[in-house]
Amino acid sequence: MSDLDVIRARALDGVAHGFLGRRGGVSQGLHGGLNVGLGSEDDPAAVAENRRRAAEAVLPGAPLVTCFQIHSADCVTVTEPPAERPRADALVTNRPGMALGILTADCAPVLLADAEAGVIGAAHAGWKGAIGGVTDSTLAAMEQLGARRDRIAAAIGPCIARTSYEVDEGFRRRFEEEDPANERFFVDARQGHAQFDLEAYVTHRLAAAGVRRIEALGLDTYADESRFFSFRRATHRGEPDYGRQIAIIGLA
Repeated sequence: MSDLDVIRARALDGVAHGFLGRRGGVSQGLHGGLNVGLGSEDDPAAVAENRRRAAEAVLPGAPLVTCFQIHSADCVTVTEPPAERPRADALVTNRPGMALGILTADCAPVLLADAEAGVIGAAHAGWKGAIGGVTDSTLAAMEQLGARRDRIAAAIGPCIARTSYEVDEGFRRRFEEEDPANERFFVDARQGHAQFDLEAYVTHRLAAAGVRRIEALGLDTYADESRFFSFRRATHRGEPDYGRQIAIIGLA
């Protein structure tokens, strides 16, 4: 497992977790590396092996629990590994021995923990989920299990950076209509376009919800091809498919 790229956050020290890149897997071609996407057109056996390696690197022996992600604000509380992936974009638990995983390929993976309460969460925050409140749903579900917002630490992993994320004016208006103050997450680009800072927006949503310790890793999935998969990069190149990386958190 030594060749896996497991990125840790200081904010989550003491909790088993990791944001994994594409290095160290067995997939080939467009999916080369640690592609964990069940919905990709990769060899299913390679994806299964990559998922096993990822879970072992974070919480050895634990089953990996992931969602069928739908870009929603829906959060599911997990008490045991489900028979089928729930249709949702966040998971929380207070049960040890399970590895909660979120897949991304430009969206922001958010890992959360109240170490004192023994409650963890993982959220997939693309722009739709972020503005829809997926992090708020995750915090509320964690509270139901005994967590306290003022104790929860959150880390935002590799995602597309502002310099790589050009959007149109309709996208920008959607955020500014939700809250005029959201204009600060955009900078003007070419005519009719802007650059959007997804990481800063997710950080803002967490802070506004009462999370006091937030660590944003500042890693750009689009720009660093050797380290991360990127949906937008693949789209710009006209590639037929793309890989997904994973962020995992668990209670030992």
